[in-house]
Amino acid sequence: MESQESETEVTYEEFNDIIKNNEHVVVNFFAEWHMPCLMLSPVIEDLAEKLNHVRFISINIEDNAKLKDVHKVSTMPCVIIFKKGNEIARVIGCHAADILEDKVKEVLN
Repeated sequence: MESQESETEVTYEEFNDIIKNNEHVVVNFFAEWHMPCLMLSPVIEDLAEKLNHVRFISINIEDNAKLKDVHKVSTMPCVIIFKKGNEIARVIGCHAADILEDKVKEVLN
C-alpha cells in the first residue's frame, strides 16, 4: 500500500468526510508559530510513512478555528486518533517518535 501524505488544507466538511470514510485517522492539530508543534512535525511525517494503512492529516488551528473548537483543542501540539469516525485517543504535547508511535499502535490494535 502506498503511503498517504499529510494534508494541511482541509475544510470542515472534508475533515468530517476523511474521519468517517477511513478506518483509522491520526490528526495533528498545530500552529506554525508554536515551537513544540514544529518539533513534532517531522515525527508525524515519519510515522505517516511507517504506518501507511493509517490516514494522517495535519490541521493548522489558525486556518481552522472551527475544527479546533469542535474538537476542544486547547493545548498543542494535540494529536487526536479516530477510528471509524470516533475519537479513541488524544496525545497532548511533543513526544519522542517512539512514544508517539507506540501510543498510535496501541490504540489502533
